[in-house]
Amino acid sequence: MRGGGRVPVIALTGFLGAGKTSLLNHLLQRPGARLGVVVNDFGTLNVDAALVAGQVDDAAAISGGCVCCLPDAGGLDDALRRLAQPRLRLDAILVEASGAADPIAVARLIGFSGARNVRPGGLVEVVDAVEHFRTVDRWTEPPARYAAATLVVVTKADLLPDDERETVLARIRERVRRRHPQVPIVTARYGRIDPALVFDTAADEDPADQLPIARLIREHHANQHAHDHDHARAASVELVRPVSPTALIDLLETPPAGAYRLKGRVRVVGSRGEQGFVVNVVGSLVHVAALPEPPPVGELVAIGPELDPSLARRRLDAVAAAPADRPDTAGLARLRRYRRLNA
Repeated sequence: MRGGGRVPVIALTGFLGAGKTSLLNHLLQRPGARLGVVVNDFGTLNVDAALVAGQVDDAAAISGGCVCCLPDAGGLDDALRRLAQPRLRLDAILVEASGAADPIAVARLIGFSGARNVRPGGLVEVVDAVEHFRTVDRWTEPPARYAAATLVVVTKADLLPDDERETVLARIRERVRRRHPQVPIVTARYGRIDPALVFDTAADEDPADQLPIARLIREHHANQHAHDHDHARAASVELVRPVSPTALIDLLETPPAGAYRLKGRVRVVGSRGEQGFVVNVVGSLVHVAALPEPPPVGELVAIGPELDPSLARRRLDAVAAAPADRPDTAGLARLRRYRRLNA
């Protein structure tokens, strides 16, 4: 679900060898996905060529160092401008940052990008369970980089000795949450997570121009790892009438426990009639954009690796049931404030 036509930009960060490219290749296999890719690894485009040709509309390689060291972020902005063109109809843009890149700087560059038609879509920090405490987290205080993440993906846990695995994973979780208490942490199997945690697709089937080789490769991987990731949990509610702006913003600012993402299309009653908005939440990022027309029927969806669907559904139902038959001046002001911030 795109925010008012803007393409979400998701950064994949992590130390050298953490598994960012494996995760990227897995995300590219999502059926129906139309993805743009920016790979910033000293000019090396290390993505399966068949998958790129078959599923990515365009790929840009930024050479000459890490993203955060590029003068005025010109290289990144240029890549985002090319990929965010409406004619490409991308569902998302994935930025694989160099292992030398500072996630805080990457998040800032994306958030303040001069490219039009893009919005921050989250920062996924990839943690190598085997090498992390020998390479990244070696000091008394946890690394500041954890604070920038909206999602932490722990890879290579299967390579740890059986009798050490849970202890190491618990230590990683404790260190991350000392910097970022609320960030969702998932353990990837074979470098794979449910793509629904990261982006939405406009379709669930491959486009007609999809290269058959991409589907064959995807099926090959599926046969190898039939249960290679846990599916994200979700809860949703259909909105057949306008919602209360105050109830909506309260939900966006304080999502249900375990919700990593919230998305939806809503109608609200304003002083000049009904208005439509599309809303997206990723971690602590709230994005609100106006729709050309109010949707006849809207929806709200919560997604998260540790979401309790029944509890989340109660929160969504409460928004759907809140009185909304007359203008809510204070709630509309809060909603429009987010819209102005995202303009």
